Amino acid sequence: MTKRYEPIDTSKLKTFSIGRREHKVVLDGLAKLPEAGASAAELIDSLPSFLGAAHFNAVVDAIVAARRADRPVVFAMGAHVVKVGCGPIVVDLIRRGIVTAVAGNGATAIHDAELACDGQTSEDVAETLGDGRFGMVRETAEFFAEAATMGGRDGIGLGAAVGHLLVEQDRPHVDVSILAAAHRAGIPATIHVAVGTDTVHMHPQMDGALLGQATMTDFRLICSVVADLGAAKAGGPGGVWCNIGSAVLLPEVFLKAVAIARNLGSDLDAMVTANFDMLGQYRARQNVVLRPPLPGNGHEVIGQHEILLPLLRQALVEKLS
Repeated sequence: MTKRYEPIDTSKLKTFSIGRREHKVVLDGLAKLPEAGASAAELIDSLPSFLGAAHFNAVVDAIVAARRADRPVVFAMGAHVVKVGCGPIVVDLIRRGIVTAVAGNGATAIHDAELACDGQTSEDVAETLGDGRFGMVRETAEFFAEAATMGGRDGIGLGAAVGHLLVEQDRPHVDVSILAAAHRAGIPATIHVAVGTDTVHMHPQMDGALLGQATMTDFRLICSVVADLGAAKAGGPGGVWCNIGSAVLLPEVFLKAVAIARNLGSDLDAMVTANFDMLGQYRARQNVVLRPPLPGNGHEVIGQHEILLPLLRQALVEKLS
């Protein structure tokens, strides 16, 4: 038999005054309205203090605190960061001493080097794939074969080798290169290659053994950087790891580096992590924002790099000037 329901009587509900309730939204957190001609600092200060804006400001504050305490700030970047024109932003942050280490995947290095060498990068895959021209550019393959040989044979790693060659060969647009800027600044620059994912792997001159040795050197180097992300002294701020536009590879690298660092006794409790990307991604969220740091020390800011990174740079420059 089906039970019959009648409208419930709400006349005896127990209520209480709004003054006794805790609230998530208060007037102080609302957006401010800068006038025309406002400064960059005024624009950033005008952001509402909720959700993405709150996480953005938390990352800015963490980076500022880290650098004032001489703690590392790492930018781990997917290739799209370079492809949408944000390389000069990272170069500037390196030159200012704000970013103290960089990491990328193979495509990040390819686009960075092609811009430095030729002032252009990123082919039209749909146009070149059908007739067999995709990935068959000769100069890029030759350059990366040389870099892999140097990085593997000399034990300096792939990122350092690319940066070194770009500077040594005085490539015409070297000043826009992140890896060249890292080489000049003497900071770690690591490239983490998944064999078969980059166009340069298709060419016969690429030595797989030397490429593997070079990127393994880089992995062990970034593990050393991650092991230093804790506080310099008890109660002080830790370093900051920013994953920018890498959905899988660099979050996985970071997770393994954290595992090694903790296994060897590093205290990473003060470490702060951040994920910047145009989409929320499972591995970046789990392996960067949620699992490695203590609760509350991981942040995610969703948005396009070409908008977020100029804002991030300006906020950092304003607060550290």
